[in-house]
Amino acid sequence: MKYSYKNSLLALLIALFILSAAPIAAASAEFSVGSGADDWWIDFPDGHVSSGSEVSHPQWLLDALQDGPVLIYAHKQCSYCAPQEEALDELLPEYEGQIDFIDVDAEKGDPKSGEVAIYDPDGGPHYVPLTIVATLVEDQDGNVAVGWHSSEAVTGKDWIQSYIEDAIYYHDQNSAGWSQ
Repeated sequence: MKYSYKNSLLALLIALFILSAAPIAAASAEFSVGSGADDWWIDFPDGHVSSGSEVSHPQWLLDALQDGPVLIYAHKQCSYCAPQEEALDELLPEYEGQIDFIDVDAEKGDPKSGEVAIYDPDGGPHYVPLTIVATLVEDQDGNVAVGWHSSEAVTGKDWIQSYIEDAIYYHDQNSAGWSQ
């Protein structure tokens, strides 16, 4: 009987450790602020034709960031964009009310279509799908600034989810200190 009690106690302790570690893991960002390939960018990133230069964000994005992080999806109705759209359709309901989703149809004359081109990760020819996640981050001087990350490839669900979760975390941490 003692052996069963010890196993039960050990199982309980392991479960408590796992449950207590979960909030710690969720209370930090996966990606840091910088200029590298996976970083949250404030200025144009390494590899961009305007690397290190300041980004002039459209007013509609700045307005949207008042309320929370933003995911912008610029696309065409094409077979190449379909897997990215499927990943978004699967993920977005899970984050409803936590991130603003802006759908930009690049074929139907959406005025935002030209404006989101500044978020092309390399500044070269613009391809779709272009997925952009924007939030509020702290710059190297401790000031709150717009942080963004983008990809013009089919990234898949895991990539999107990682950046959404980071965007929510950073916005929660920095929104009180932001004024546009």
